[in-house]
Amino acid sequence: MQPSLGRGSVVAVCQKAEPGLPKLEVDAVQLVENYGIAGDYHAGRTVRHRYLAKKDPTRPNLRQVLLVDTSILAEVARQEIQLKPGMLGENITLDGIAVMALPIGTQLEVGETLLEVTEVRNPCHQLNEMHPRLLKAVASKVDGQVRRNAGVMARILVGGWVRPGEPVFVRGEPRLL
Repeated sequence: MQPSLGRGSVVAVCQKAEPGLPKLEVDAVQLVENYGIAGDYHAGRTVRHRYLAKKDPTRPNLRQVLLVDTSILAEVARQEIQLKPGMLGENITLDGIAVMALPIGTQLEVGETLLEVTEVRNPCHQLNEMHPRLLKAVASKVDGQVRRNAGVMARILVGGWVRPGEPVFVRGEPRLL
């Protein structure tokens, strides 16, 4: 499917109770409003990202869910790095939604849940545990600016279960099927 801004579907859902990569592909994840994915290391009312928590452990957690789309995996594959869902640390892998084109504040209906994009993910050296060139593949310089292509972070506005195959809609876009 060609990525768009309007509608897509869930390819995979992943979680992991401990820090580190990869996240593990599972049959379903439970998104808990304003908290994160039940059983995932990054769930919590305050930030769970180790670097950010060290700086300010009282900071609200706006990084509850990491979204990556299949076009990101395809671009990395063109650089001869083969990834499966969860290897970028994402919780939800989407098809048909160009997540890197979504402005901050965009709302996504994912199955029965509602998410809001909070920031572009700033990838770190930990990605090189999956492949020694992965960080450079998803964070490159273009005209002196860093171009990040490693997904977006979101917070959960309405919780519920999410499974592969469920539809995803960008709020405000037509729902033609």
